[in-house]
Amino acid sequence: MRDIIKMVIVLGLIAGVAGALLAGVRMGTMEKIEYQELKYVKGPAIMEVLKGCTNNPIKDRFKLKYGEKEMNFFPAVFDGKLNVVAFETTGGGFGGDIGMIIAVNLEKDTVTGIGVTTHKETPGVGTLVQDSESFKNSVKGLSVNQPIKVKNDGGKVDAVTGATVTSRGVCEGATRGSEIYRKLKNDILAKAKDIK
Repeated sequence: MRDIIKMVIVLGLIAGVAGALLAGVRMGTMEKIEYQELKYVKGPAIMEVLKGCTNNPIKDRFKLKYGEKEMNFFPAVFDGKLNVVAFETTGGGFGGDIGMIIAVNLEKDTVTGIGVTTHKETPGVGTLVQDSESFKNSVKGLSVNQPIKVKNDGGKVDAVTGATVTSRGVCEGATRGSEIYRKLKNDILAKAKDIK
């Protein structure tokens, strides 16, 4: 009986030490793992919408709470001034959520770029939106103070032929991103002051 108790105590200690080590490793590498995910999974879309910036938006990122969710914001310096911020948003597509990055000019409150990161749209149809430069360009310069819609819905964006549902989904994501930006603009500007 005494041996069994001793064995249970030893196993408990080993499990406790192993758990503490794993928790420590997780805490110690969490930031590096997040950085790697951002750099290689979402990074291409982030760098596309912030093309030409002179800082490292992924390294300079900051977090803000939006509702219950903590979001990453990627500040971008152009002409020596931090005047654009990018962040993630989502819209509803034909096959599910469309993950995307939207970039907004902090002085003009206009969209400076969008990039699709994840989607489940039909290959060769819905994916046309992801690659269409004319579609992405038609969103640039639009105000974040008004809903962003395709022309068929009374907006200014040209839908991609054959991919109207996906085009609408991306516009919905841009509108959702605009709402996030408007609600957090003061917090974004406060954080941006610390970044050079």
